[in-house]
Order: sequence, then structure tokens, then C-alpha cells
Amino acid sequence: MVDGFTTLFCACVVLLVGRVVNRYVPFLEKFHIPTPVSGGLLVAVVLGILYYTMGIRFAFDGNLSSTFMLLFFASIGYSADFKKLRAGGKGLILLLLACSGMVIIQDIAGIGLAKLVGLDDLYGLIAGSVTLVGGHGTGAAWGQTFEQTYGLANASAAAMACATWGLISGGIIGGPVAEFLIKRHKLKEGTRTVQAYDENDHESFEDEQQARPIRTSSVTEGLICLAFAMFIGSRLYDYVTSLQLAYWPNIPKFVYVLLMGIVLRTILKGLFKRELKEVTIDVLGNVSLSIFIAISLISIKIWQLSALALPIFVILVVQTILVIIYSVFVTFNVMGRNYDAAVMCAGQCGFSLGATPTAVANMQSVTNHFGHSHKAFLLIPLVGAFFIDFVNAIAITFFSTAIK
Repeated sequence: MVDGFTTLFCACVVLLVGRVVNRYVPFLEKFHIPTPVSGGLLVAVVLGILYYTMGIRFAFDGNLSSTFMLLFFASIGYSADFKKLRAGGKGLILLLLACSGMVIIQDIAGIGLAKLVGLDDLYGLIAGSVTLVGGHGTGAAWGQTFEQTYGLANASAAAMACATWGLISGGIIGGPVAEFLIKRHKLKEGTRTVQAYDENDHESFEDEQQARPIRTSSVTEGLICLAFAMFIGSRLYDYVTSLQLAYWPNIPKFVYVLLMGIVLRTILKGLFKRELKEVTIDVLGNVSLSIFIAISLISIKIWQLSALALPIFVILVVQTILVIIYSVFVTFNVMGRNYDAAVMCAGQCGFSLGATPTAVANMQSVTNHFGHSHKAFLLIPLVGAFFIDFVNAIAITFFSTAIK
């Protein structure tokens, strides 16, 4: 058993390895594979080789992983800003509805395909919106929940594999889908009727090249707020669980923490007129997510994944095809069948399979060739980085409770 201090040290080593690997493997940078994923997968393979050749196994501190997971989801809650919902207007509502439909279809398809290939239904959910919309962070969190609550073996390892597939495939299909729509319908860049959106200002994910001025006081204040959300959310989860309510869904602890972050931010802003520095919360959340993913990846038992590889691969291929079809025939039509809608389809392919950075990269590739779309750069980050997470959490909770 590896103690907490050593586990944290190993996670930091993973992050350093990931940076080096991403620097020298252009493919990883091109498809925005996060450094903890690059380093974590490499280290996981090395640990697997040690197990196969020498029988050596490591058990890392799971409590440390859970702590950083809760910190990350607390930061998501504190990032809630419903002013942005009003700023997006009708277009934001329509895009959110369209993307919500994709979430539901992914989960239904994943569960159905899991039955066909002989897997537990929960594996289908993992190869659905848990990882494809949720990404590595949500995938690892729900993977842990499925392992602990339902005894689903290798759920975390499967989640990491599915999320990585999503990042790569989402980066590959987005540009071609938009190009197909633009050429087929002979679309041109439209009038910029939506407020300008800085294409380099993506608050929802870390941009290492962007200046992020923060102070010791703001970091301290941010940690205090995150700690309050973690503590109150965790205690609320323990209390609700102790009641053993017959019809209450089995909601994981991190969802309570996320919701508590929203409540506390609302109280701070409404009653005390106090605004947290979003950049501070964003940085703290990104650091927590990186360490959480690093620990999750080096904790997986990669040698136990062989039986899952082919069935899950089949599910992921079908999911990728579904995203293409849905973007072309549903999202494009809902969003107005114009140039902005085509660019947004490229973005949806990015975050419906990978993450918001992939969505933004897809749109940048399209707009660099065909022209600007400020509407797409306003709406896609808002939906992909925050609002769709709530829809996803509700959908996953509903489906996981229904099938178990």
C-alpha cells in the first residue's frame, strides 16, 4: 500500500512525464490529450508490464484521489454564472436542448449496445455520456462510484480508455462534418449579430499561454470556499444516505458537492455582494483535476481490461457515428441551417465526444478556412464547459438508478 504522500509524489511525476510526452509527440498536442492522461497512461502501461513480468502491484491512496475529485467538482459549482445564460439568449437554450438530446441518445445507445455485446449495462453507460460528454474527470468520478456502489470491476480503467477515444475521435470528425455541411448547403459567413467573443478567452479550461493574474489572498479565499462546499456537500450526502429513502436516487457525493458550490456562490453574490475571482477557482479546479486523473490512471489494473477491449470498442465506434448523424440532421437544423450552425456542429462533435478544448479547436480549424463565427464561439463554450454537465449528471443518475 502506497501512502498518501508517496501517492501525491507519484501523481506529480505523472504530470511531468505527461508534459514531456506531449512535447515530443505532436499527435497528442494536436488532439488536445491532457498531460495527466498522456503521462498516466504511459505509467499505467509500465506498471502493467511490471505486474506481468515480476508480479509487482501497487495500491495507491484512494482517499487522496477522492479529495482532489471533490475539489474539482466544487470548483465547477462555483463556476456557475447564470448571467451567461441570459447573454446567450434563445440560441443558447436551443443549443442546450439539442445537446441534451445527444446525451440521452448516447446513454440509451450505450446501454442497448452493452446488452448486445454481453456487457453489464453500466459499461454501456460508461461508453456513453459518462465519458464522451463528461470527459476524463467525470468518467473517473463515476467509474469510482460504479466500482464502490455496484461492484463493477475495472469501471475506472474503462472510463479512462473511453474518454481518451472520445478526445481523439472528437478532434478528427468535427472539421469534416462542418466542411460537409458548408459545401453541401453552400453556406457563407453571416452577419455578426451576436456580441463579439474573444476566441482566445476560454475560461472553462486551462490555457498555459494566457496570463492568469492571481494573488495569495484570492487563492486562500478560493480554497476556503471550495473546502466549505466539500464539507457541507459531503455531510449532506452522508445525512441523505443515512435516511435510506426508498425513492431517492443514488446520487454520488461529488454531485452534492457541485450543487453546494452553486448554492454557496449564489449566497455570496446575493446576500454578501461578494464575487469570487473566476480565474482563481478555474486554476484550483484544473490543478485538482490533473492530480485526480493522474492518481486514477496509475491506480487502474490495466491487465484486467483485455476482456472489455473489443466490446467497448464496438460501442465507441457506433457512438461516434451517432454523433455525426445527430450533428448533421438535428443540431444543424435546430440551430438555423446556416454557417453559424455548421460551425457549431463542429463544436458539438468536439464536446459530445471529447471536451470543450477539442470543440474550440475544431471550430478554430473551420473558421480559419471559411470565416469567423462569433455566435459559435459564444455558445459552444457556454454549453460545453458548464451547462451540459448538469444535464449529464441528471441523465447518468437517472439511467444508473433505473438499470440497477
